[in-house]
Amino acid sequence: MTAPAMATEDMVRAGTRTGTDAPAGGDTPQGTGTRTRDLRQLITYALVGGSGVLLDLGAFLLLYNVAGLHEQVANVLSTSLGITNNFVLNALFTFGKRDRLLRRYLRFYAVGLTGIALTFVLLAVFSRGLGIDPNLVKAGSLPLVLVFQFALNRKWSFA
Repeated sequence: MTAPAMATEDMVRAGTRTGTDAPAGGDTPQGTGTRTRDLRQLITYALVGGSGVLLDLGAFLLLYNVAGLHEQVANVLSTSLGITNNFVLNALFTFGKRDRLLRRYLRFYAVGLTGIALTFVLLAVFSRGLGIDPNLVKAGSLPLVLVFQFALNRKWSFA
């Protein structure tokens, strides 16, 4: 596909038309359908993310508080569990992609590693540096990581 054709296709998916008769704001029936699909996708992603957050946080609490693992080790293990859960559910329900699963999983996991790195830094700064309870730091980091990862996964892992 040529670059102009790809750009036109992207604009159509974004809810805009290329002609001069396009209403402002992409208020075409096609644009409305695109926005509805995008909203549905975001809601599903958030629900899937919520299940991953609960799994991640629950595993972290068990690994750190019960098993006595170091907070950084507990974070890597719990986040990896959440990432894998979210990949499977997003592939099936959010993005409906069942092709190139290994490639998509590796990309999804790479995005997940950014979340591990971000949480690692937050734990180091706020828990080790400022003495804030690691449980609170971990819980507080989750919404920030979720939003960041949605943008990356939508544009890269499930494109």
